[in-house]
Amino acid sequence: MKLDVIKLDGAKAGTVDLGDEIFGLEPRTDILHRVVRWQRARTQAGTHKVKTRSETSYSTKKIYRQKGTGGARHGDRNAPIFRKGGVYKGPTPRSHAHDLPKKFRKLGLKHALSAKLKAGELIVLETADMAAPKTSELAKSVKNLGWKRVLIIDGAEVNENFAMAARNIEGLDVLPSMGANVYDILRRDTLVLTKAGVEALEARLK
Repeated sequence: MKLDVIKLDGAKAGTVDLGDEIFGLEPRTDILHRVVRWQRARTQAGTHKVKTRSETSYSTKKIYRQKGTGGARHGDRNAPIFRKGGVYKGPTPRSHAHDLPKKFRKLGLKHALSAKLKAGELIVLETADMAAPKTSELAKSVKNLGWKRVLIIDGAEVNENFAMAARNIEGLDVLPSMGANVYDILRRDTLVLTKAGVEALEARLK
C-alpha cells in the first residue's frame, strides 16, 4: 500500500510502500485490549497496604475474662471486629504484571498500526531532523499541519535537536522505533512515522 510522504513544512516528498502484513491487517479490538491491559498492569504500582491484626498498636492483652460478662468472647482489641483493629485479608504490596507471549505483543503492535492507517490517522514524515532545537519553529510547523495530539516515531535514534524542541510542546510525543507500543499509539489522535521509523518497524515486526 502506497502512502504520501510529507515534510515538516507540509510539502510532498514522494511516496512510501507500506507492507500489508504489518499495515494492512483488519484491526481486532480484542487483541488490542489484551495488549493494552498487559502494558497498564506492568506500570501499576501495587503499593497498596493495610495493617493486619499483628501490626496494629493496641495491647495484646485479653480485654476481659472469657466467661461471666454476658458478652461475646474476645481476645485483644487488634481483632478486625473492633474499630481501628487490623484488617482481615486486606491488600498487600504486590506486582500486578502478568505474562503475554512475545508473538502476541508483536501482533498487537501490527494491529495498532493497521488501525491507525485504516482510520486515516497515519502520516509518514520524510525526516524528523532539526539543525537547532527551536521549539517555536517546531510548534509553528505542528500547528500549520493541524496536529494536536500526536505521536512521532522515528528510527533507531531520535534526533537530539528535534527531541529537545518537541519536549515543551503540549500533546506532542517523540519515540524511537524500539519504544513504539500499542498504548501510546492508540491514545494519540495522529500517528506520525518517519521513513526511518517505517523501515525500523518493518524490520522489527517481520
